[in-house]
Amino acid sequence: MTDAQTDPRTEPAASLPSVAARHLAEVEESTRRLLRTVAGIAAEAVAGPSALPGWTRGHVLAHLARNADSLVNLLDGARTGTDIPQYPSEEARDRGIEDGAPRPVDEQLADLRASDARFGAAAALLPDGAWAAEVRHRSGAVFPAAEIPWKRLAEVEYHHVDLDAGYTPEHWPEEFATAEYRRLAEKLAGPAGAGLPAVELLAEDTAERSVIGAGAPALTVEGPVRALLAWLSGRSDGAGLRRTPGTDLPVLPPLG
Repeated sequence: MTDAQTDPRTEPAASLPSVAARHLAEVEESTRRLLRTVAGIAAEAVAGPSALPGWTRGHVLAHLARNADSLVNLLDGARTGTDIPQYPSEEARDRGIEDGAPRPVDEQLADLRASDARFGAAAALLPDGAWAAEVRHRSGAVFPAAEIPWKRLAEVEYHHVDLDAGYTPEHWPEEFATAEYRRLAEKLAGPAGAGLPAVELLAEDTAERSVIGAGAPALTVEGPVRALLAWLSGRSDGAGLRRTPGTDLPVLPPLG
């Protein structure tokens, strides 16, 4: 892990408050960048298509606001020692996005600011010991509360790109891009990549080297770590990455 991301699962409990605080500071910076972008979106553009199939920019913005509130639920659960669901149901999650999508950009911006404030306030209420409490993601995965800030950071950074409003993978902070590249490469080196042919990945700017898929690599893919992450995370088709030999890139499974 980079300095920006320390894996709470491998850290002693006494270190978790400082890990969470460091990642919360990253969330604050990332959210400021997002709010600047949203403030510059033209009134008519919020209903235009985002980079996510079937979603407008309004859908992306509504999702970001409701995601912040869903993580408040997990923070409150960690603080109170209760199992509070991230969302009441998948239907409620989808409804919140659909209901919020058509709003004008000034309402979207106000909602993002308010939900971010609620997230920050909920995090500030956690006593040090609560960062080790286990919470449950909507997927069912269980993880320590100290991972919540990084999960929020990833939501903001990835979906900022998905807005298709001028923020691209090249704008990702290097620490974020390196840590997420490692996370997704590790995931695709395991069961999630079992159906993939083996590919060696080389990040030319950070000297990161990974192998995804199964078997012996017959293809090497090189490029900047941000470009590799954009491909691994589904934000790019990888057309700008160098391939040896020059064969097609494999189709990657969707990754969370």
